[in-house]
Amino acid sequence: MDTTLLNQIDNACWRIEPYGRMRVPAYIYADRQLIEAMDHKVYEQICNVATLPGIVSGAYAMPDAHWGYGFPIGGVAAFDPEDNGVVSAGGVGFDISCGVRTLTTGLTRLDIEPMKKALADRLYQHIPAGVGSTGHVQLNTKTMHAMLSGGARWAVEQGWGEARDLERTEEYGCMAGAKPDRVSDHAKQRQKKEMGTLGSGNHYLEVQEVAEIYQPEFAEIYGIRVGDIVVSIHCGSRGLGHQIGTEFLKSMLIAARNYNIILPDRELACAPIDSPLGQDYLGAMRAAINCALANRQIITHLTREVFAELAPTANLDLLYDVSHNTCKLEEHTVGGKSKKLYVHRKGATRAYGPGHAHIPEPLRSAGQPVLIGGSMGTASYILAGTGQQNEIAFSSACHGAGRAMSRHQASRQWSGREIIDNLAKRGIIIRSPSQRGVAEEAPGAYKDVSAVVNAADYAGLTRKVAKLLPVICIKG
Repeated sequence: MDTTLLNQIDNACWRIEPYGRMRVPAYIYADRQLIEAMDHKVYEQICNVATLPGIVSGAYAMPDAHWGYGFPIGGVAAFDPEDNGVVSAGGVGFDISCGVRTLTTGLTRLDIEPMKKALADRLYQHIPAGVGSTGHVQLNTKTMHAMLSGGARWAVEQGWGEARDLERTEEYGCMAGAKPDRVSDHAKQRQKKEMGTLGSGNHYLEVQEVAEIYQPEFAEIYGIRVGDIVVSIHCGSRGLGHQIGTEFLKSMLIAARNYNIILPDRELACAPIDSPLGQDYLGAMRAAINCALANRQIITHLTREVFAELAPTANLDLLYDVSHNTCKLEEHTVGGKSKKLYVHRKGATRAYGPGHAHIPEPLRSAGQPVLIGGSMGTASYILAGTGQQNEIAFSSACHGAGRAMSRHQASRQWSGREIIDNLAKRGIIIRSPSQRGVAEEAPGAYKDVSAVVNAADYAGLTRKVAKLLPVICIKG
Protein backbone atom coordinates (compact mmCIF):
# COMPACT_ATOMS: atom_id res chain seq x y z
CA MET A 1 0.00 0.00 0.00
CA ASP A 2 1.20 3.48 -0.84
CA THR A 3 1.59 5.24 2.52
CA THR A 4 1.58 8.67 0.85
CA LEU A 5 -2.20 8.22 0.54
CA LEU A 6 -2.49 8.06 4.34
CA ASN A 7 -1.97 10.39 7.27
CA GLN A 8 0.04 8.65 9.97
CA ILE A 9 -1.51 9.31 13.38
CA ASP A 10 1.03 7.25 15.36
CA ASN A 11 3.11 4.10 14.97
CA ALA A 12 0.00 1.90 14.66
CA CYS A 13 -2.77 4.12 13.26
CA TRP A 14 -3.23 5.63 9.79
CA ARG A 15 -6.11 7.88 8.68
CA ILE A 16 -7.63 8.35 5.24
CA GLU A 17 -9.35 11.71 4.94
CA PRO A 18 -12.82 11.64 3.35
CA TYR A 19 -12.87 12.20 -0.39
CA GLY A 20 -15.39 11.58 -3.15
CA ARG A 21 -18.54 9.99 -1.66
CA MET A 22 -16.89 9.05 1.63
CA ARG A 23 -19.14 10.12 4.53
CA VAL A 24 -16.54 9.51 7.25
CA PRO A 25 -12.76 9.00 7.45
CA ALA A 26 -11.22 5.55 7.29
CA TYR A 27 -8.60 4.18 9.68
CA ILE A 28 -6.11 1.36 9.35
CA TYR A 29 -4.37 -0.02 12.44
CA ALA A 30 -0.95 -1.38 11.52
CA ASP A 31 2.74 -0.66 11.87
CA ARG A 32 4.63 0.59 8.84
CA GLN A 33 5.86 -2.83 7.76
CA LEU A 34 2.38 -4.35 7.90
CA ILE A 35 0.73 -1.48 6.08
CA GLU A 36 3.34 -1.35 3.32
CA ALA A 37 2.76 -5.07 2.74
CA MET A 38 -1.04 -4.69 2.54
CA ASP A 39 -2.70 -5.02 -0.84
CA HIS A 40 -3.95 -1.70 -2.25
CA LYS A 41 -7.41 -3.29 -2.37
CA VAL A 42 -7.61 -2.87 1.41
CA TYR A 43 -7.34 0.89 0.88
CA GLU A 44 -9.99 0.83 -1.85
CA GLN A 45 -12.38 -1.37 0.08
CA ILE A 46 -12.23 0.46 3.40
CA CYS A 47 -12.79 3.77 1.56
CA ASN A 48 -15.80 2.22 -0.21
CA VAL A 49 -17.23 1.11 3.13
CA ALA A 50 -16.99 4.73 4.29
CA THR A 51 -19.48 5.75 1.58
CA LEU A 52 -22.38 3.62 2.86
CA PRO A 53 -25.49 5.35 4.28
CA GLY A 54 -25.72 5.79 8.03
CA ILE A 55 -22.10 4.91 8.79
CA VAL A 56 -20.93 6.33 12.12
CA SER A 57 -17.51 7.82 13.06
CA GLY A 58 -15.33 5.93 10.61
CA ALA A 59 -14.57 2.76 8.70
CA TYR A 60 -11.85 0.66 10.36
CA ALA A 61 -9.36 -1.96 9.20
CA MET A 62 -7.56 -4.15 11.71
CA PRO A 63 -3.83 -5.04 11.57
CA ASP A 64 -4.59 -8.39 9.86
CA ALA A 65 -6.67 -6.75 7.11
CA HIS A 66 -6.57 -8.13 3.59
CA TRP A 67 -8.70 -8.12 0.47
CA GLY A 68 -12.16 -9.60 1.02
CA TYR A 69 -15.59 -9.62 -0.57
CA GLY A 70 -16.98 -6.08 -0.30
CA PHE A 71 -15.56 -5.24 3.12
CA PRO A 72 -11.89 -6.06 3.59
CA ILE A 73 -11.38 -9.00 5.89
CA GLY A 74 -10.49 -7.27 9.14
CA GLY A 75 -13.08 -4.55 8.42
CA VAL A 76 -15.29 -2.89 11.06
CA ALA A 77 -18.11 -0.40 10.58
CA ALA A 78 -21.14 0.68 12.63
CA PHE A 79 -24.42 1.97 11.22
CA ASP A 80 -27.14 4.08 12.83
CA PRO A 81 -30.68 2.78 12.16
CA GLU A 82 -32.01 6.28 12.91
CA ASP A 83 -29.89 7.80 10.14
CA ASN A 84 -30.80 5.52 7.20
CA GLY A 85 -28.17 2.99 8.27
CA VAL A 86 -27.74 -0.19 6.26
CA VAL A 87 -26.88 -3.82 6.84
CA SER A 88 -24.53 -5.48 4.35
CA ALA A 89 -24.10 -9.22 3.85
CA GLY A 90 -20.63 -8.42 2.50
CA GLY A 91 -19.87 -6.71 5.80
CA VAL A 92 -20.43 -9.98 7.64
CA GLY A 93 -19.00 -12.47 5.16
CA PHE A 94 -19.91 -15.94 3.99
CA ASP A 95 -18.76 -17.94 7.00
CA ILE A 96 -21.16 -16.27 9.40
CA SER A 97 -20.02 -16.42 13.05
CA CYS A 98 -16.80 -18.20 12.24
CA GLY A 99 -14.97 -17.98 15.55
CA VAL A 100 -12.62 -19.47 18.10
CA ARG A 101 -13.21 -21.14 21.46
CA THR A 102 -10.40 -22.11 23.78
CA LEU A 103 -10.55 -24.80 26.46
CA THR A 104 -8.16 -25.24 29.35
CA THR A 105 -7.28 -28.85 30.22
CA GLY A 106 -5.42 -28.89 33.54
CA LEU A 107 -2.63 -30.80 31.75
CA THR A 108 0.95 -29.85 30.89
CA ARG A 109 3.16 -30.67 27.92
CA LEU A 110 4.82 -33.43 29.98
CA ASP A 111 1.41 -34.99 30.64
CA ILE A 112 0.49 -35.36 26.99
CA GLU A 113 3.92 -36.07 25.47
CA PRO A 114 3.68 -39.89 25.92
CA MET A 115 0.24 -39.97 24.28
CA LYS A 116 0.71 -37.21 21.71
CA LYS A 117 0.49 -39.37 18.59
CA ALA A 118 -2.44 -41.36 19.96
CA LEU A 119 -4.21 -38.13 20.89
CA ALA A 120 -3.69 -36.68 17.42
CA ASP A 121 -4.98 -39.85 15.76
CA ARG A 122 -8.02 -40.13 18.00
CA LEU A 123 -9.01 -36.46 17.61
CA TYR A 124 -8.70 -36.82 13.83
CA GLN A 125 -10.84 -39.97 13.85
CA HIS A 126 -13.51 -38.57 16.14
CA ILE A 127 -13.96 -35.01 14.79
CA PRO A 128 -14.89 -34.86 11.08
CA ALA A 129 -12.85 -32.38 9.05
CA GLY A 130 -12.45 -31.37 5.42
CA VAL A 131 -14.60 -30.50 2.40
CA GLY A 132 -17.93 -32.29 2.47
CA SER A 133 -17.36 -33.77 5.93
CA THR A 134 -20.47 -35.00 7.71
CA GLY A 135 -20.99 -35.16 11.44
CA HIS A 136 -22.41 -37.31 14.21
CA VAL A 137 -25.62 -35.23 14.35
CA GLN A 138 -28.38 -35.61 11.78
CA LEU A 139 -31.05 -32.90 11.77
CA ASN A 140 -34.66 -33.10 10.61
CA THR A 141 -37.00 -30.15 10.07
CA LYS A 142 -37.94 -29.89 13.74
CA THR A 143 -34.43 -30.22 15.16
CA MET A 144 -33.02 -27.86 12.50
CA HIS A 145 -35.46 -25.15 13.62
CA ALA A 146 -34.60 -25.79 17.27
CA MET A 147 -30.87 -25.59 16.57
CA LEU A 148 -31.17 -22.35 14.57
CA SER A 149 -33.23 -20.82 17.37
CA GLY A 150 -31.26 -22.15 20.34
CA GLY A 151 -27.59 -22.27 19.31
CA ALA A 152 -25.21 -23.68 21.91
CA ARG A 153 -28.05 -23.74 24.45
CA TRP A 154 -29.86 -26.22 22.24
CA ALA A 155 -26.68 -28.30 21.92
CA VAL A 156 -26.23 -28.42 25.69
CA GLU A 157 -29.88 -29.41 26.14
CA GLN A 158 -29.27 -32.31 23.74
CA GLY A 159 -26.34 -33.50 25.86
CA TRP A 160 -23.45 -32.00 23.87
CA GLY A 161 -21.82 -30.02 26.63
CA GLU A 162 -22.41 -28.54 30.04
CA ALA A 163 -24.57 -25.63 31.17
CA ARG A 164 -21.48 -23.83 32.54
CA ASP A 165 -20.17 -23.61 28.96
CA LEU A 166 -22.89 -21.10 28.11
CA GLU A 167 -21.63 -18.56 30.65
CA ARG A 168 -18.30 -18.42 28.76
CA THR A 169 -19.85 -18.18 25.28
CA GLU A 170 -20.55 -14.93 23.44
CA GLU A 171 -24.29 -14.14 23.65
CA TYR A 172 -24.41 -16.79 26.40
CA GLY A 173 -24.69 -19.41 23.69
CA CYS A 174 -27.79 -18.12 21.92
CA MET A 175 -28.21 -15.13 19.61
CA ALA A 176 -31.57 -13.48 20.20
CA GLY A 177 -33.73 -12.46 17.24
CA ALA A 178 -32.96 -15.48 15.05
CA LYS A 179 -35.56 -16.22 12.37
CA PRO A 180 -35.13 -19.79 11.11
CA ASP A 181 -38.04 -19.26 8.69
CA ARG A 182 -35.89 -16.69 6.85
CA VAL A 183 -33.24 -19.35 6.15
CA SER A 184 -33.85 -21.02 2.81
CA ASP A 185 -34.58 -24.71 2.45
CA HIS A 186 -31.39 -25.03 0.40
CA ALA A 187 -29.28 -23.56 3.21
CA LYS A 188 -30.91 -25.91 5.73
CA GLN A 189 -30.37 -28.89 3.42
CA ARG A 190 -26.66 -28.09 3.23
CA GLN A 191 -26.44 -28.13 7.03
CA LYS A 192 -28.44 -31.30 7.79
CA LYS A 193 -25.35 -33.49 8.10
CA GLU A 194 -22.63 -30.90 8.87
CA MET A 195 -23.14 -30.26 12.59
CA GLY A 196 -20.09 -31.14 14.66
CA THR A 197 -17.66 -30.77 11.76
CA LEU A 198 -14.64 -28.52 11.29
CA GLY A 199 -15.01 -27.99 7.57
CA SER A 200 -12.06 -26.93 5.43
CA GLY A 201 -9.94 -23.88 4.65
CA ASN A 202 -8.36 -22.23 7.66
CA HIS A 203 -10.51 -24.10 10.19
CA TYR A 204 -8.84 -26.34 12.73
CA LEU A 205 -8.75 -27.93 16.13
CA GLU A 206 -5.39 -27.35 17.78
CA VAL A 207 -3.80 -28.66 20.96
CA GLN A 208 -1.50 -25.88 22.17
CA GLU A 209 1.04 -25.15 24.88
CA VAL A 210 1.05 -21.84 26.76
CA ALA A 211 4.56 -20.61 25.94
CA GLU A 212 4.62 -17.07 27.36
CA ILE A 213 2.60 -14.93 29.73
CA TYR A 214 2.63 -11.14 29.28
CA GLN A 215 -0.01 -10.07 31.83
CA PRO A 216 0.27 -12.44 34.83
CA GLU A 217 -2.70 -10.94 36.66
CA PHE A 218 -4.97 -11.38 33.61
CA ALA A 219 -3.62 -14.87 32.93
CA GLU A 220 -4.48 -15.87 36.47
CA ILE A 221 -8.04 -14.63 35.99
CA TYR A 222 -8.25 -16.56 32.71
CA GLY A 223 -6.87 -19.66 34.43
CA ILE A 224 -3.73 -20.18 32.33
CA ARG A 225 -0.04 -20.64 33.20
CA VAL A 226 3.17 -21.25 31.26
CA GLY A 227 3.40 -24.93 30.30
CA ASP A 228 -0.37 -25.50 30.36
CA ILE A 229 -2.06 -27.38 27.51
CA VAL A 230 -5.13 -25.78 25.97
CA VAL A 231 -7.34 -26.73 23.03
CA SER A 232 -8.58 -24.17 20.49
CA ILE A 233 -11.40 -24.81 18.02
CA HIS A 234 -11.79 -22.57 14.96
CA CYS A 235 -14.85 -23.08 12.75
CA GLY A 236 -18.16 -21.50 11.81
CA SER A 237 -21.60 -22.04 10.31
CA ARG A 238 -20.42 -24.27 7.46
CA GLY A 239 -22.63 -24.58 4.36
CA LEU A 240 -25.63 -22.89 5.94
CA GLY A 241 -23.84 -19.62 6.59
CA HIS A 242 -22.28 -19.60 3.14
CA GLN A 243 -25.65 -20.15 1.48
CA ILE A 244 -27.28 -17.36 3.49
CA GLY A 245 -24.52 -14.97 2.46
CA THR A 246 -24.77 -15.95 -1.20
CA GLU A 247 -28.55 -15.60 -1.39
CA PHE A 248 -28.89 -12.31 0.46
CA LEU A 249 -26.04 -10.67 -1.44
CA LYS A 250 -27.99 -11.28 -4.65
CA SER A 251 -31.21 -9.94 -3.13
CA MET A 252 -29.48 -6.87 -1.69
CA LEU A 253 -27.82 -6.06 -5.00
CA ILE A 254 -31.20 -5.93 -6.71
CA ALA A 255 -32.85 -4.04 -3.85
CA ALA A 256 -30.13 -1.37 -3.54
CA ARG A 257 -31.38 0.32 -6.70
CA ASN A 258 -34.93 0.40 -5.33
CA TYR A 259 -33.67 2.07 -2.15
CA ASN A 260 -31.60 4.60 -4.16
CA ILE A 261 -28.38 3.34 -2.57
CA ILE A 262 -25.33 4.15 -4.67
CA LEU A 263 -22.88 1.25 -4.46
CA PRO A 264 -19.21 1.97 -5.19
CA ASP A 265 -18.79 -1.80 -5.51
CA ARG A 266 -21.54 -4.35 -6.21
CA GLU A 267 -19.97 -6.56 -3.51
CA LEU A 268 -21.09 -3.96 -0.95
CA ALA A 269 -24.75 -4.78 -1.68
CA CYS A 270 -26.85 -3.74 1.31
CA ALA A 271 -30.34 -2.85 2.46
CA PRO A 272 -31.71 -0.36 4.99
CA ILE A 273 -31.65 -1.89 8.46
CA ASP A 274 -35.36 -1.24 9.00
CA SER A 275 -36.44 -2.53 5.59
CA PRO A 276 -38.13 -5.94 5.23
CA LEU A 277 -35.05 -7.26 3.41
CA GLY A 278 -32.70 -5.88 6.06
CA GLN A 279 -34.74 -7.47 8.82
CA ASP A 280 -34.97 -10.77 6.95
CA TYR A 281 -31.19 -10.85 6.56
CA LEU A 282 -30.59 -10.04 10.22
CA GLY A 283 -32.96 -12.83 11.25
CA ALA A 284 -31.28 -15.35 8.96
CA MET A 285 -27.79 -14.19 9.97
CA ARG A 286 -28.65 -14.56 13.67
CA ALA A 287 -29.85 -18.10 12.95
CA ALA A 288 -26.46 -18.76 11.32
CA ILE A 289 -24.71 -17.37 14.41
CA ASN A 290 -26.64 -19.92 16.46
CA CYS A 291 -25.62 -22.63 14.01
CA ALA A 292 -21.94 -21.76 14.50
CA LEU A 293 -22.28 -21.62 18.29
CA ALA A 294 -23.98 -25.02 18.29
CA ASN A 295 -21.34 -26.42 15.95
CA ARG A 296 -18.45 -25.38 18.18
CA GLN A 297 -20.34 -26.68 21.22
CA ILE A 298 -20.78 -30.13 19.66
CA ILE A 299 -17.10 -30.24 18.67
CA THR A 300 -16.23 -29.32 22.26
CA HIS A 301 -18.23 -32.32 23.48
CA LEU A 302 -16.46 -34.62 20.99
CA THR A 303 -13.09 -33.26 22.12
CA ARG A 304 -13.96 -33.96 25.75
CA GLU A 305 -14.84 -37.54 24.83
CA VAL A 306 -11.39 -38.06 23.32
CA PHE A 307 -9.59 -36.59 26.33
CA ALA A 308 -11.74 -38.64 28.71
CA GLU A 309 -10.61 -41.75 26.86
CA LEU A 310 -6.88 -40.99 26.67
CA ALA A 311 -6.29 -38.50 29.51
CA PRO A 312 -9.03 -39.10 32.10
CA THR A 313 -7.48 -36.66 34.59
CA ALA A 314 -8.01 -33.77 32.16
CA ASN A 315 -10.74 -31.26 32.93
CA LEU A 316 -11.68 -29.37 29.77
CA ASP A 317 -13.18 -26.06 30.90
CA LEU A 318 -14.24 -23.40 28.43
CA LEU A 319 -12.21 -20.19 28.72
CA TYR A 320 -14.26 -18.30 26.14
CA ASP A 321 -15.93 -18.50 22.71
CA VAL A 322 -15.94 -15.44 20.45
CA SER A 323 -17.09 -14.93 16.85
CA HIS A 324 -15.49 -12.82 14.15
CA ASN A 325 -18.01 -12.57 11.27
CA THR A 326 -21.12 -10.88 12.63
CA CYS A 327 -23.38 -7.84 12.68
CA LYS A 328 -24.76 -7.04 16.13
CA LEU A 329 -26.87 -4.34 17.72
CA GLU A 330 -24.70 -2.79 20.42
CA GLU A 331 -24.63 0.33 22.55
CA HIS A 332 -21.64 2.60 22.04
CA THR A 333 -20.71 6.14 22.99
CA VAL A 334 -20.35 8.46 20.00
CA GLY A 335 -19.62 12.13 20.51
CA GLY A 336 -20.44 11.81 24.19
CA LYS A 337 -23.86 10.27 23.49
CA SER A 338 -24.92 6.66 23.87
CA LYS A 339 -26.23 5.16 20.62
CA LYS A 340 -27.55 1.78 19.55
CA LEU A 341 -25.65 0.81 16.43
CA TYR A 342 -25.39 -2.18 14.12
CA VAL A 343 -21.71 -3.08 14.26
CA HIS A 344 -20.36 -5.12 11.35
CA ARG A 345 -17.21 -7.11 12.11
CA LYS A 346 -15.84 -9.09 9.20
CA GLY A 347 -12.71 -10.97 10.19
CA ALA A 348 -12.70 -8.89 13.36
CA THR A 349 -13.43 -9.79 16.96
CA ARG A 350 -15.58 -8.12 19.58
CA ALA A 351 -13.28 -7.00 22.41
CA TYR A 352 -15.12 -5.44 25.33
CA GLY A 353 -12.96 -3.85 28.00
CA PRO A 354 -12.82 -4.45 31.76
CA GLY A 355 -16.06 -3.99 33.63
CA HIS A 356 -18.38 -4.47 30.65
CA ALA A 357 -21.65 -6.10 31.69
CA HIS A 358 -21.57 -8.59 28.79
CA ILE A 359 -18.33 -10.17 30.02
CA PRO A 360 -18.81 -13.17 32.36
CA GLU A 361 -18.37 -12.00 35.93
CA PRO A 362 -15.28 -14.18 36.67
CA LEU A 363 -13.47 -12.56 33.70
CA ARG A 364 -14.88 -9.04 33.95
CA SER A 365 -12.01 -7.37 35.78
CA ALA A 366 -9.52 -8.42 33.08
CA GLY A 367 -11.66 -7.62 30.05
CA GLN A 368 -13.07 -9.92 27.42
CA PRO A 369 -10.73 -12.66 26.16
CA VAL A 370 -9.85 -12.12 22.50
CA LEU A 371 -8.71 -15.37 20.89
CA ILE A 372 -6.32 -14.92 17.97
CA GLY A 373 -5.63 -17.94 15.79
CA GLY A 374 -2.28 -18.09 14.08
CA SER A 375 -1.51 -19.82 10.82
CA MET A 376 -0.73 -23.52 10.91
CA GLY A 377 2.54 -24.16 12.73
CA THR A 378 2.83 -20.65 14.15
CA ALA A 379 1.79 -19.02 17.41
CA SER A 380 -1.72 -18.14 18.51
CA TYR A 381 -2.52 -15.56 21.19
CA ILE A 382 -4.90 -14.83 24.00
CA LEU A 383 -5.52 -11.09 24.31
CA ALA A 384 -7.81 -8.95 26.45
CA GLY A 385 -10.08 -6.10 25.44
CA THR A 386 -8.99 -2.74 26.84
CA GLY A 387 -12.06 -0.53 26.89
CA GLN A 388 -10.03 2.14 25.12
CA GLN A 389 -11.10 0.79 21.75
CA ASN A 390 -14.74 1.65 22.44
CA GLU A 391 -13.85 5.13 21.24
CA ILE A 392 -11.63 4.11 18.34
CA ALA A 393 -13.13 0.99 16.76
CA PHE A 394 -16.38 0.11 18.53
CA SER A 395 -14.71 -2.37 20.89
CA SER A 396 -13.15 -4.38 18.08
CA ALA A 397 -9.86 -6.14 17.46
CA CYS A 398 -8.09 -8.33 14.93
CA HIS A 399 -9.01 -12.01 14.53
CA GLY A 400 -5.90 -13.79 13.25
CA ALA A 401 -2.79 -13.47 11.14
CA GLY A 402 -4.47 -12.50 7.88
CA ARG A 403 -3.51 -13.97 4.52
CA ALA A 404 -0.47 -12.65 2.69
CA MET A 405 -1.11 -14.66 -0.49
CA SER A 406 -3.98 -16.52 -2.09
CA ARG A 407 -4.63 -20.22 -1.57
CA HIS A 408 -3.79 -20.82 -5.23
CA GLN A 409 -0.43 -19.10 -4.85
CA ALA A 410 0.32 -21.06 -1.70
CA SER A 411 -0.50 -24.43 -3.27
CA ARG A 412 1.86 -23.62 -6.15
CA GLN A 413 4.69 -22.67 -3.80
CA TRP A 414 4.48 -25.51 -1.25
CA SER A 415 3.42 -29.13 -1.07
CA GLY A 416 1.34 -30.45 1.78
CA ARG A 417 3.73 -33.33 2.41
CA GLU A 418 6.67 -30.93 2.69
CA ILE A 419 4.85 -28.81 5.27
CA ILE A 420 3.71 -31.81 7.32
CA ASP A 421 7.25 -33.22 7.40
CA ASN A 422 8.86 -29.89 8.30
CA LEU A 423 6.41 -29.30 11.15
CA ALA A 424 6.94 -32.86 12.40
CA LYS A 425 10.63 -32.05 12.80
CA ARG A 426 9.57 -29.26 15.16
CA GLY A 427 7.43 -31.66 17.17
CA ILE A 428 4.11 -30.50 15.67
CA ILE A 429 1.75 -33.23 14.47
CA ILE A 430 -0.59 -32.38 11.58
CA ARG A 431 -3.60 -34.50 10.68
CA SER A 432 -5.66 -33.52 7.63
CA PRO A 433 -7.72 -35.27 4.94
CA SER A 434 -6.20 -33.03 2.25
CA GLN A 435 -2.53 -32.37 1.51
CA ARG A 436 -3.60 -29.66 -0.92
CA GLY A 437 -5.55 -28.04 1.93
CA VAL A 438 -2.40 -28.12 4.07
CA ALA A 439 -0.42 -26.46 1.27
CA GLU A 440 -3.06 -23.73 0.90
CA GLU A 441 -2.77 -23.01 4.63
CA ALA A 442 1.04 -22.98 4.72
CA PRO A 443 2.52 -20.80 7.48
CA GLY A 444 4.25 -18.67 4.84
CA ALA A 445 0.90 -17.84 3.21
CA TYR A 446 0.00 -15.65 6.18
CA LYS A 447 1.26 -12.47 7.78
CA ASP A 448 3.40 -12.60 10.90
CA VAL A 449 0.78 -13.08 13.61
CA SER A 450 3.13 -11.68 16.25
CA ALA A 451 3.47 -8.43 14.29
CA VAL A 452 -0.32 -8.24 13.96
CA VAL A 453 -0.81 -8.78 17.70
CA ASN A 454 1.91 -6.27 18.60
CA ALA A 455 0.24 -3.64 16.40
CA ALA A 456 -3.13 -4.27 18.07
CA ASP A 457 -1.47 -3.98 21.46
CA TYR A 458 0.30 -0.74 20.58
CA ALA A 459 -2.90 0.77 19.14
CA GLY A 460 -4.74 0.02 22.38
CA LEU A 461 -7.20 -2.33 20.69
CA THR A 462 -6.13 -5.17 23.01
CA ARG A 463 -3.51 -6.18 25.54
CA LYS A 464 -1.38 -9.30 25.12
CA VAL A 465 -2.04 -11.92 27.77
CA ALA A 466 -0.49 -15.17 26.52
CA LYS A 467 1.27 -16.79 23.59
CA LEU A 468 0.30 -20.32 22.53
CA LEU A 469 2.40 -22.72 20.44
CA PRO A 470 0.95 -25.65 18.48
CA VAL A 471 1.48 -29.27 19.51
CA ILE A 472 -1.22 -31.03 17.45
CA CYS A 473 -3.26 -29.54 14.60
CA ILE A 474 -6.32 -31.22 13.10
CA LYS A 475 -6.78 -29.36 9.82
CA GLY A 476 -9.80 -29.29 7.55
